[in-house]
Amino acid sequence: MITHAQAIFHTAPHIVTVRETEVPKLRPGELRIEARCSAISPGSESLIFRGGMPQGWALDETLSSLNGEFRYPFKYGYALVGEVVEAGSCNDRDWVGRRVFAFHPHQGRAVIDKRNCRRLPENMPAERALFLANMETALGLVLDAAPLAGERVMVFGQGVVGLLITAVLSQFPLGELITADPVPGRRDLSLQLGAALAIDPSKGRELAVLEECLFFGDNNGLDLAIEVSGQTEALNQAINLTGFDGRIVVGSWYGRTAGLVDLGGHFHRRRLRLISSQVSTLGPCLSGRWSKERRMKLALEWLDRIRPERFITHRFPLSACQEAFELVANKQDGALQVIFEYP
Repeated sequence: MITHAQAIFHTAPHIVTVRETEVPKLRPGELRIEARCSAISPGSESLIFRGGMPQGWALDETLSSLNGEFRYPFKYGYALVGEVVEAGSCNDRDWVGRRVFAFHPHQGRAVIDKRNCRRLPENMPAERALFLANMETALGLVLDAAPLAGERVMVFGQGVVGLLITAVLSQFPLGELITADPVPGRRDLSLQLGAALAIDPSKGRELAVLEECLFFGDNNGLDLAIEVSGQTEALNQAINLTGFDGRIVVGSWYGRTAGLVDLGGHFHRRRLRLISSQVSTLGPCLSGRWSKERRMKLALEWLDRIRPERFITHRFPLSACQEAFELVANKQDGALQVIFEYP
């Protein structure tokens, strides 16, 4: 038996709409889930909404719920919280009635492989659980960055992932923690989360003063920079502010509209290291001990420490999806995390 559900489809650059989609019969190893809420990723989903991904690329080779390609129309999304109402196997009956986080697009009802679901602690609010994927991403970036005691560290971009990184790094015995974001409200949040200084990178004078301080006297610039703004100009700023033998962890997904990266004098003369980082894997030196399961458990613990549901600024029904995605794409002050609520 096949049922239907409301789902959001990307139909063209800057255009999303709600359509009926088929919900197939359950098979062993699958769960039927009624959605309660889902979150728009301010980074990757905003890029996709703007048409920044090349046509024909795989949506996500690691998730069965995101099979297919970036070819219109398509569904996308990976942060949905709902309740399991039916299991496809008698062995999975203990899932029924439990709230789960699911790596799945925005959709009111879905059949999902249980491997793409995570049972949630009974006392965890659904809105807090929406940040599980972003929390895992933030922790993966910090693990790849490997901050050391006394280091001068700067995080470029204070969207959701950047704020989560700032919150985690504030617990390290760093020499200094600096953040950069052009949106005043996000800078204020980063200071509340433990940053010592938050600058506006769009103001050349602030960057110039920071550079002068970082290289004054015996100082030798930043030891570590983490770039999660989605802007290649921020990567160029990180290159300019990072000192000799410093490292820059790049977590942004720039897409096909990326600007030029300045790999000239500073990059070579200072022997800077660019480290790519993304959520699906860790570097070989860490992956032997930091399994996916271990990272997810740690992410759940940190969600309760940070309580990122306070980052939610806007709530919409699916029917207002165009307005919601435009709000995220415009990066307006006051719009941080946008979510959908389901009846």
